[in-house]
Amino acid sequence: MGKDLAERFPAARDTLQAIDQALGFGLSRLMFEGPEEELTATHNAQPAILAHSAAVFAVVAPRADAGAAAAGHSLGEYSAYITAGALAPTEAATLVRRRGELMHQAGAERPGTMAAVLGLATADVEAVCRDSSTGGEVVVAANLNAPDQTVISGDPAAVARAAEACKTRGAKRVIALKVSGAFHSPLMGPAANQLRVALERAPFRDPRFPVIANTS
Repeated sequence: MGKDLAERFPAARDTLQAIDQALGFGLSRLMFEGPEEELTATHNAQPAILAHSAAVFAVVAPRADAGAAAAGHSLGEYSAYITAGALAPTEAATLVRRRGELMHQAGAERPGTMAAVLGLATADVEAVCRDSSTGGEVVVAANLNAPDQTVISGDPAAVARAAEACKTRGAKRVIALKVSGAFHSPLMGPAANQLRVALERAPFRDPRFPVIANTS
């Protein structure tokens, strides 16, 4: 992951090396060599994805016009802050590493899962999630990707109930996602509370152009 980019472009290599130093371990080596099972663990995958995005941006930024606005999906919002100059790549990587660690911990303490619902209106998915959240088990519409594509997230049993109910309501497909936790759901509450502390301490600067947030 990113090895060819780093070998070809000094700016990408320098960015990855700076992130390695900021994190205190060889993330780039893990990206280049694996093992895959270790790389795909969320506390490694998240900073690795961000590092790759930052390396690509380091290459293309001198060749591109100044941006007018930036946005990123989920983890990608941190990459958007890099492009806007609100965070340096090393600062964003440090935050994202912490984010991944906290989400990994939350997923271990209360396991959850996610599924993508295709071909069903968001309002219907939200109604199904409300009906399927019973007995202390929770499922929510977590990612509103498109008018007819919504990702649900929560306790495994509640997600399973919601998946079947979505099919009954006419969803074209419900695809279980290979994830290690119920991301973007109330099950991540403990992680969110702790990440908020890190975000409040982060050295955010005024962006060069607007960054569109994932939520409001």
